[in-house]
Amino acid sequence: MPLIDLPDFADDLIAEFAARRTDRVDTPIIQPAEPFLDMAGEDLRRRIFLTESETGASLCLRPEFTIPVCLQHIETATGTPKRYSYLGEIFRQRREGGQEFYQAGIEDLGDRDIASADARAVGDAIAILNRLMPGKALSVTLGDQAVFEAVVQALGLPSGWQKRLIHAFGNMTQLETLLARLASPQPVTGLDPHALDFLTRGDEQGLVMHIDSTMQATGYSTNASRSPLEIARRLREKLVLSETRLDDEAFRILEEFLSLNVPLADASLALAGFADAAGLKLGTALERFDARVAALANAGVDAALIDYRAAFGRPLDYYTGLVFEVTVEGSAAVLVGGGRFDRLLTLLGAKDHIPAVGFALWLDRIETARAAR
Repeated sequence: MPLIDLPDFADDLIAEFAARRTDRVDTPIIQPAEPFLDMAGEDLRRRIFLTESETGASLCLRPEFTIPVCLQHIETATGTPKRYSYLGEIFRQRREGGQEFYQAGIEDLGDRDIASADARAVGDAIAILNRLMPGKALSVTLGDQAVFEAVVQALGLPSGWQKRLIHAFGNMTQLETLLARLASPQPVTGLDPHALDFLTRGDEQGLVMHIDSTMQATGYSTNASRSPLEIARRLREKLVLSETRLDDEAFRILEEFLSLNVPLADASLALAGFADAAGLKLGTALERFDARVAALANAGVDAALIDYRAAFGRPLDYYTGLVFEVTVEGSAAVLVGGGRFDRLLTLLGAKDHIPAVGFALWLDRIETARAAR
């Protein structure tokens, strides 16, 4: 039995899902913890309620629906395209509100028309909120993980730095910390002088042998999760990252990109102008962005509701392209959050690549917004 009551608009929500020809699914409340710990992101990992099975397997109370729905899709070997909807309890530690609350949403799996599927997700989110909260003025913030990745790659940073910056996308505090380190590199400290000598000379084989002998001498090798070669390569990457400095022009370009905040109607032109001025080739990422803007217009979504913010991301690691949130105009409370997660199903074990996009509705926040005058 649920410990909390469904909101009184649940029937309207279910009717909206049915009208959009989604298949309603439910997933077990007890979930394997590993997929969330590996793929959901640091923000969610801190909030998960963890437990163990009698065999020692790590489990958790369901903290969100996207990963469980994708896992269930893979396990049932259901074909695509497929649209799922859900409405159920999730369990998550929160700074405000209860730890157990209802969430609903749509996951759109396997549609190869990326722009159209993205537009449908944004349009459905707005339309559902309009039904649940008639007369409330909505505001949509849209970002694009793929455009940010294209900018970072075009700047030619080492792959390790690219991964760090991409991982931090959406967390402006963390991103600013990384940029400060890139502007003023700090030397690696605490390294064994012999290891540092091998690294400086580029002698990987000598470093591997040194690490191996050290591990053997200390008895660490029997419990090590990484081989001497893996440790050597991690140390080399750490040294390269510590010595990398983002030149002033590249730093200015990245800061200029992150400062872009324009109405969606102006976003394509703003991004093209930025790329031309910076001399960056952003290729496919900009083409997909422009196609999404056109698809939103074709779907009848009011672009006046939407702002594009280049630095905007969402605190889940599995997003790959579109990210968006919907609020009531003038309020900071996020009522809907979603985005594209094209790599997630492959990482969860799907044999074929399955593009995917979806969104979740925060029902307790919607309930509060409905009650507000």
